[in-house]
Amino acid sequence: MKPSVAVILCFLILGVDSQTWFEFMKEAGQGARDMWRAYSDMREANWKNSDKYFRARGNYDAAQRGPGGAWAAKVISEARDGFQKFTGRAVDDFGYGKFASEWGRSGRDPNFFRPPRLPPKY
Repeated sequence: MKPSVAVILCFLILGVDSQTWFEFMKEAGQGARDMWRAYSDMREANWKNSDKYFRARGNYDAAQRGPGGAWAAKVISEARDGFQKFTGRAVDDFGYGKFASEWGRSGRDPNFFRPPRLPPKY
């Protein structure tokens, strides 16, 4: 059975309201866009020690969208952490990046991780 058919079947059985499902998916898409914007800003800024700030900011912005945004932020953050762990990059920094992601998703101020003299544009 295709995954999309299985998901639809589960929603029919569980009786999930289509409006709720649509809202969740909309929030998830907006949250994914927030995460992408934070990543793009990090690449554009090219600022030393700014990774944790942009991770926290992306997760914060996505989580502010609602449950769908928080879900998207968590999935994207965990995928990134898993990929970095798999490739062996930034293994020593792994726990601190995860902490920054969770910090942002919990609604705390991402400026806690803001590096000194980062341009105000970000």
